[in-house]
Amino acid sequence: MRNPAYNFKDQVALVTGASTGIGFATAKAFAEAGAAVVLVDINESSLYTATNELTSSGYNAIGVVCDVADEQQVSAMVARTVSTFGRLDMAFNNAGIAGPAGEFTEDTADAYDRVSNVNLRGVWACMKHELIQMKKQGAGAIVNCSSLGGLVGQAGRAAYHATKHGVIGLTKSAGVEYASRKIRVNAVCPGVIETPMFSAMIEKTPEAMKEVLRDQPIGRAGQPEEIAAAVLWLCSTASSLVVGVALPVDGGFTAH
Repeated sequence: MRNPAYNFKDQVALVTGASTGIGFATAKAFAEAGAAVVLVDINESSLYTATNELTSSGYNAIGVVCDVADEQQVSAMVARTVSTFGRLDMAFNNAGIAGPAGEFTEDTADAYDRVSNVNLRGVWACMKHELIQMKKQGAGAIVNCSSLGGLVGQAGRAAYHATKHGVIGLTKSAGVEYASRKIRVNAVCPGVIETPMFSAMIEKTPEAMKEVLRDQPIGRAGQPEEIAAAVLWLCSTASSLVVGVALPVDGGFTAH
C-alpha cells in the first residue's frame, strides 16, 4: 500500500492508545511525515517499546503514560506535550477498550461504567484539554476514533456500541462549535482491522466476528496502516473543508 506523502514538519501530533495496533501505526505515520509525536498509553512497558522503536529510527517522539479516564492525567498529558514541544497541532484520540460481550440483561453497571469511562469520557477529556491548547494557538485538527460500532448495532456488544455512537455525537458537536476558530474535529470509524483488540473479540464472540467479516464487501480485514492513512488525511490541509464527519473506513460494510 502506497499512501500520499504529507509534510508535517514543525508540527506536533498526539496519539492516545499509541503502543499497538491502529494507534502505533498512526504515531509512526505522523513521525514519518515529519511531525514530533507524543505517544500516550496506559501500559507503560508497551509504550516504552513503541516509543523506543520510533526514537531509535531517528524520529522525534516521547511517551507519556496516561489513563484517559482520569481527567487530571489527561490535563497533565497535554501540558507535558506543550512543555516539551511548545504546541499541539494534531491529536488522534484512539484509546479504547472492547468492554464486556454478552446478553444485554447480563451486563453489570461496573462493566458498563468501565467501557464508558475509557471510550467516551476519555475522548471527552482528551478533546477538552486539546481544544484548550488549540484555542490558544488559533488552529488545530482533532480526529476521534469511533468504530463501525458507532454506525450500526450488534447483538452482545451494547455497551461498546453505545460509547462509539457517543464519540460521533461529541465529534459532530465540537466540529460545529470550533470550525469558525480554525479547529477541525472529525472521526474515523474503522471496520474489522487486524489488531490485538480484534483478536480478543474473535476469541470472545467468534460467530459474531465471522458475521462481520462476511458482510465486509472488500473480502478482507483492514490493516492498521489503512486507518492511519485516513487519520493523516483528516489532519492535513487536503481535508480543509471536512468538519464533523464520521468517516467509515470499513471495506464497504456500512455501504449496504
